[in-house]
Amino acid sequence: MDKKTVDRARYGYDAYRPFEGTLPNPFPRIIGKNALMYLREYIESGLTGNILGRFEGEFAKALGTKYVVSTPGCSNALLSLAEALNFGRGDEVIVSPITDYGTVMGLFKCGCVPVFADTEKDSCLISCDSIESRITGKTKAIICVHKMGLMCDMDKIMAVAGEYGLPVIEDACQSVFSTYKGRKAGTIGYAGAFSFDSEKTMGSDIGGCFVTEDEQLYNYAMYFTQSRGAENKPGYGRLHVVPGSAMRMPSCTAAVNLAQLEILPENVAVRDKMIRYIYDMLETIDGISVEKPKDYQEVFSCWMGGFRVDLGKFDCTLEQFAEACVKRGFTGLGTGYYYLLPEACTFLGEYSREYGDYDYGRHNYPNAANYLGNFLRWSTFCEKYTEADCELAYAIVRNVAEEFRK
Repeated sequence: MDKKTVDRARYGYDAYRPFEGTLPNPFPRIIGKNALMYLREYIESGLTGNILGRFEGEFAKALGTKYVVSTPGCSNALLSLAEALNFGRGDEVIVSPITDYGTVMGLFKCGCVPVFADTEKDSCLISCDSIESRITGKTKAIICVHKMGLMCDMDKIMAVAGEYGLPVIEDACQSVFSTYKGRKAGTIGYAGAFSFDSEKTMGSDIGGCFVTEDEQLYNYAMYFTQSRGAENKPGYGRLHVVPGSAMRMPSCTAAVNLAQLEILPENVAVRDKMIRYIYDMLETIDGISVEKPKDYQEVFSCWMGGFRVDLGKFDCTLEQFAEACVKRGFTGLGTGYYYLLPEACTFLGEYSREYGDYDYGRHNYPNAANYLGNFLRWSTFCEKYTEADCELAYAIVRNVAEEFRK
């Protein structure tokens, strides 16, 4: 690979900059009114104000959890968890096959092997039956991903995990404030990870964290991933007892996060209302289907919208359907093939060979592969949507469906 010419992936505003269309773009982001006040307060204190502690306290209160460990980003939050849980070389961790690289980055950095379960049929959410079929003597944990704001069936997952004595980590990076039977995403398992990257629901400049009720996990994470595994020896100074990390959230980021947290409830309420409205309309189109929250989920904190196209009913490819929608003004619509992570991580075969004979072919995840094979996502769905925007999106999809209908 020529690293000077490779078309590298981009994130945040750089990824959204090329999008054109009539529907809202989340950028420029809506920023909480107190952001500048918090930033000014911290800077004028001569960098002495504990703005990070204030954010962590408010986020813990909002979720109803005890401990928050803030990190520079969501991928770092999951890496911090992997390190704090002492995941090591050859350990297996079961993960959903439909997710983002950030879910598994920490596993690779610790030398773990991701073992991908399949999803439920016609769903982007991990299958509990598939989880159980993947458990071996090497399994150390389960990571369930609440994709697109949709929550996994946590009762079933927690029951299986309890039977085998495995901790459950919730990747709630796309579902902050979604609720399952009254409990917020990220607070049901042993720990939950969140993203505050600029494009996410609680978008800051960047940032992430994980939450837990376990004091021992919290203390070790602070020691290993925040204090770099260092202890103070009287008369000597720091002793680095373990090869720790430095994954602390910058205080200026915490200031913006604090302001964004204040507007999060209203933000999520708008997203919940608008995505349900547009999904109700989209599913009336013959050949178009959507995945809605199950009965156990009350709040639908949707970060990314999406729908599936029954290609047997249309005279076009999935890409052609998406392109036609974009030409009519559907901002940011496209395929989501890259979310089939066992396939998107092209290094997996070589990486895992050291630890055993692992098969990452898509035949192991037929439900996930079928789901993404006719799925279109729009990552520009945001709190700026109005009913008029939803009606326009519906009209665009309906018109394209009729144009290509067999």
